[in-house]
Amino acid sequence: MSRIGKQPIPVPSGVNIALDPGRIMVNGPLGELRQELPIRIKVEKQDDVILVTRPTERGDDRALHGLTRTLIANMVEGVTKGFEKKLQIQGVGYRAALRGTSLELNVGYSHPVVKDPPLGIEFEVPIPTEIVVKGVDKQKVGQVAAEIRKVRPPEPYKGKGIRYEGEYVRRKVGKRA
Repeated sequence: MSRIGKQPIPVPSGVNIALDPGRIMVNGPLGELRQELPIRIKVEKQDDVILVTRPTERGDDRALHGLTRTLIANMVEGVTKGFEKKLQIQGVGYRAALRGTSLELNVGYSHPVVKDPPLGIEFEVPIPTEIVVKGVDKQKVGQVAAEIRKVRPPEPYKGKGIRYEGEYVRRKVGKRA
């Protein structure tokens, strides 16, 4: 039996959950999220917990069981606490700045790269070499952070580029004379 799928999801106060067949809507203090659910997986709300059950022990049902439970748990966490990803910029002259709500990156190109935040995402630049991506949808936060990193990924010789906080970049030895 799935160990993740059978754990109940606690619902904090201030979070409203609307269940329809094949769909869930989670509303909380930070926002609202909707998700399509597999029709075979059964989701029920009992008091202040959500239970996810599967109909059979087939492989695809077992996979969807844990996935559905994790998606719902991430939605509940997103509307209560929110998610954030931190990116660091390394390199001489490399920096980031906010222009209104847009993020402007100067990372060694002849022009600044401007990234506009999608709906539900906001950027913060506490210092010019650090970017914080915040939002309620975990998938969208990770996707936007990956797109920012893709502008100038860290290179292995000098380590210059945009990397996730705590990411290890394997360094290579340059050419030797």
